[in-house]
Amino acid sequence: MATAASAATRRSVFLGVDVGTGSARAGLFDEEGKLLGSASSPIQIWKEGDCVEQSSTDIWHAICAAVKAACSLANISGEDVSGIGFAATCSLVAVDADGSPVTVSWSGDSRRNIIVWMDHRAIKQAEKINSSNSSVLQYCGGAVSPEMQPPKLLWVKENLRESWSLVFRWMDLSDWLSYRATGDDTRSLCTTVCKWTYLGHAHMQLSEKDSRDMEACGWDDDFWEEIGLADLVDGHHAKIGRSVAFPGHPLGNGLTPVAAKELGLLAGTPVGTSLIDAHAGGVGVIESVSESDIEDKENVKEAICHRMVLVCGTSTCHMAVAQSKLFIPGVWGPFWSAMVPEYWLTEGGQSATGALLDHVIQNHVASPLLANRAASQSVSVFELLNKILESLKHDLKTPFLAALTENIHVLPDYHGNRSPLADPQAKGVICGLTLDSSEKQLALLYLATVQSLAYGTRHIVEHCNAHGHTIDTVLACGGLAKNPLFLQEHADIIGCPIILPRESESVLLGAAILGAVAAKKYSSLREAMKALNAAGLVIHPSNDPRIKKYHDAKYHIFRELYEQQLAQRSIMADALA
Repeated sequence: MATAASAATRRSVFLGVDVGTGSARAGLFDEEGKLLGSASSPIQIWKEGDCVEQSSTDIWHAICAAVKAACSLANISGEDVSGIGFAATCSLVAVDADGSPVTVSWSGDSRRNIIVWMDHRAIKQAEKINSSNSSVLQYCGGAVSPEMQPPKLLWVKENLRESWSLVFRWMDLSDWLSYRATGDDTRSLCTTVCKWTYLGHAHMQLSEKDSRDMEACGWDDDFWEEIGLADLVDGHHAKIGRSVAFPGHPLGNGLTPVAAKELGLLAGTPVGTSLIDAHAGGVGVIESVSESDIEDKENVKEAICHRMVLVCGTSTCHMAVAQSKLFIPGVWGPFWSAMVPEYWLTEGGQSATGALLDHVIQNHVASPLLANRAASQSVSVFELLNKILESLKHDLKTPFLAALTENIHVLPDYHGNRSPLADPQAKGVICGLTLDSSEKQLALLYLATVQSLAYGTRHIVEHCNAHGHTIDTVLACGGLAKNPLFLQEHADIIGCPIILPRESESVLLGAAILGAVAAKKYSSLREAMKALNAAGLVIHPSNDPRIKKYHDAKYHIFRELYEQQLAQRSIMADALA
């Protein structure tokens, strides 16, 4: 059987694997960062109330199918793949000592061993943890979210005692993927710092170029004991990670023979320490600027700190880095080296963006007719809605398209507010409904929802800049970044240019970059990012002062909707007291 070493003289192709909420995807990139081919495979998901679960076995099978399909489509043999990187949602995986799944479900179904990132079953556990006032909380915006791992772990311990006793490893999904591929249990600074309260800056004395695994010295044992999870400290944190490394760090001896056969690749192919999917998007896009875009040529190191990456998919993550740590209430971080090595990451986010637009559209009475029309025209529902809005603008003679929503205002917190309010109890609001149930009215509601998401991003950007950031450029990637209406509304509402990457599959590219670094094709993650990132289209904000005035007014109403909700919540709490 051939090994990875025998492929050393062949061309370099880097494989990125990304597991999202609904599918596993694989993409192959050349040495210039150009996409050679990609494929996806659906994954199963169970949703019951606040509980959202998946199967690691199902996900691995989907990955294997996607990798083989991508290689076939790109006409790439397994011998050509020089390195592999994995990215995934920040979901929690439970396995026993044999690596078999352990259920985390009320159903007892052993397949369901993953608590998905969006699962909100652990709201009460998050509140309990936040009441501890532990010093580690200052590094996640002052409070853990129910989307992070400590609340989910505490929920399992309190509710599924048998499962708790059986679990040998608790892992973030992307770390489990790299472990499944290599047998190396080294965790990523990205996952542990962002979702587990690991204090990554304990490694500040270590260089990114340090080739050895790093001892996991950033766990705060007092924190785990205080919140009732002292057993996770046992065995030098064996269940949650004894070894933690920079993203892209080469794992073990590369692909195991078993994993290589399942993936259709070569045993020994280098595999890099993983990233959360949004952070992989950041790695795949944040250097997508030309030198002419950097005004201060003498301080290129600082230029990256003026950018924010929007990774827009089912949810949206807002990623910005700084050379010094910035504590921002309600915004996750500062996370040291969680995305760009040796920079502090600030991570804002909206828990439902693509998911919210789908929900608003699919639950409208006009949705079936709209979907049929879109299918008959061979366009997406979003493309059809954008066309309807252009027609409405012309028919109603509005001064600009955004003005169509002057009487409709939306608060998009249908799944709580992640940032900057950090309120998982927040609810969505629509103001301005009528009895009109036509496609045109659905188009207006869609536009108002898109605008509300952009107002939420504006709120995050302004909040970050008020606490030390200097963000003046946005880079966008993900599924929603393919929607021109979504992009233009964001540019107009935030008031700064939005740069798109040359390659639309930025998360896959970010994952592939991990493989390139693990294969030692580049000396560092930053060097690989600069080599493989490339800029594409730039969307500029409108210079029409009427549009700015309009959005300023709607943004004021947007902020008021939440304040009104707080007042209403207080009134009802008093009524039920």
